[in-house]
This record gives sequence, structure tokens and C-alpha cells, in this order.
Amino acid sequence: MFDRNQPEPERKGPGAPFSRRFVLLVALFVTCLITSNITAVKVIRIWGVVLPAAIFIFPFSYILGDVLTEVYGYRIARQVIWLGFLCNLIAVLGIWIGQIVPPAPFWDGQAAYERILGYTPRILAASFLAYLMGEFANAYVLAKMKVATKGRWLWSRTIGSTLVGQGLDSALFIGIAFWGEMPQRALLLAIVAQWLSKSVYEAAATPLTYAIVNYLKRRDGVDVFDYETHFHPLRFLE
Repeated sequence: MFDRNQPEPERKGPGAPFSRRFVLLVALFVTCLITSNITAVKVIRIWGVVLPAAIFIFPFSYILGDVLTEVYGYRIARQVIWLGFLCNLIAVLGIWIGQIVPPAPFWDGQAAYERILGYTPRILAASFLAYLMGEFANAYVLAKMKVATKGRWLWSRTIGSTLVGQGLDSALFIGIAFWGEMPQRALLLAIVAQWLSKSVYEAAATPLTYAIVNYLKRRDGVDVFDYETHFHPLRFLE
């Protein structure tokens, strides 16, 4: 079995949770998030299902989010989620500034730059809202399930939290970004396709999640149970 029968009390080793491993985890989380937002502009078709190209990278942000919450607790995960939001906002602002600055006379890539990297306010609103709602729902469900299961059955909370978080993310992003621009049946199919694809991705990665979680708990000496945590998403300075 991967899980212990009974949870141990919260443990904190020297320098935890800000070990090299924790910093690497946060860096990977932010990188996956920003990369996904850039590659999402391309739409692909796999086995007859239309999906954004970000489908290959974005689910990793949820896997990493699960690891952060499982090992370091909701309070730390909340800070990382807001950090990801800030980094994504900086990336969007940087891309927008690069778009509005007049190009050099000899550079002929302005139209391509705007076509690939340009964002409409509606797409941005959909992306930011879907990210925050999905990630916070994912972290909340996982943290609550960890307490309820006494730290057992990790697979149940990683998959269960993903079903909730990815469901919210897919519904909000596609619903806000494309409502009125595509038939409602096609809209619903797109939401379901993304939700199921991301959830299957997460389930398939369960052995990897177990390996990373067990490694971090052992090396960093941290295993947080959110018994008395305040779960309000805006308490990021706590």
C-alpha cells in the first residue's frame, strides 16, 4: 500500500517547507501554468476530439497543485496559487506591452505576434477566473478529504479533487470565452471533452503523484493536516 493506515502529526524539518525541492515544485507549477496559457491558442484534434494544445501541459499544474496541498497543506498551496496568478499576470502584461510597442521597420512579424499572443479581454477574464476557481476548489477538496480519510487513500483525493477543480476550470473557461460564439451543444461537448481528458490525465499520473509525495514527505519531513486551517482564498498573507 502507498498510504499509511494512520496519519502522523504534522512534522517540520529544518528550513521546511522552503527546501530546494519545494522551490523546484513551485517553479514547475508556475512554468506549467504560463506555458499552458500561451499554447492554449492552438486548437488540435485528437481521435475526433477538439482540444487546446495546452492539454499536454496544463494537467501537470493540477498534479503539482495536488502535491503542494498534500505535503505542505492548504495554506502554502494558497500562497502558491496566488503567486501563479501574479506571474501569469506579469506574463500577460509583458506580452501586451510587446504588442503595442511599434515594431522596427524591417520586422514583419507583428501580425503573427498579435495573432498568436494577443488576448481579448473576454479570454483573459475567462482564463483568470477559471484558474482561480479551479485551483482553489482542487486544493480545498484535497485538504478536506485528507483530514476526512486520516491521510489514507491518496488516490481518492487526488482524483476526486481533480474532478471538481478541472470541472470548474473547463466549464468556466469555455463557457465564458465562447458563450454565444458556438452552438450550445458544441459548447457542452467541448467542456465535457476537456474535463474528461484532464481528469484521465490526472488518474494516469497517480503512480507519479504517489512517488513525488512520498519522496517529499520523507526528505522534507513535512506532512500537513489542515485541521484548523482557515480556507478563505483571500487569506494569502496568513
